[in-house]
Amino acid sequence: MEHLKDVSVFVEAVDAGGFSAAAKRLNLTRSAVAKTIARMETRLKVRLFHRTTRSQGMTEEGRYFYERCLRAIEEIRAGEAELESGRRDVRGKLRVTMPVI
Repeated sequence: MEHLKDVSVFVEAVDAGGFSAAAKRLNLTRSAVAKTIARMETRLKVRLFHRTTRSQGMTEEGRYFYERCLRAIEEIRAGEAELESGRRDVRGKLRVTMPVI
């Protein structure tokens, strides 16, 4: 489950355009976001971002991984939506008792 949390931080870093903006959106420190990304890069054995002191950009591998993560997140959201809509539908037996006239 920790990997899913890391993926959400990675996607937010890309969507926000940087680690600092992602940290603000996620209510984390910039350092926590950077460490999460570094942990992912170590685990995946690939660089996801080109980082310098003044800028950062995604690597080709990072772009590929981002696209895959977006598809996975959309599948999760679709599954949640299906489950939620199922809860709103009435299910079960309905018994009606009426006097016979």
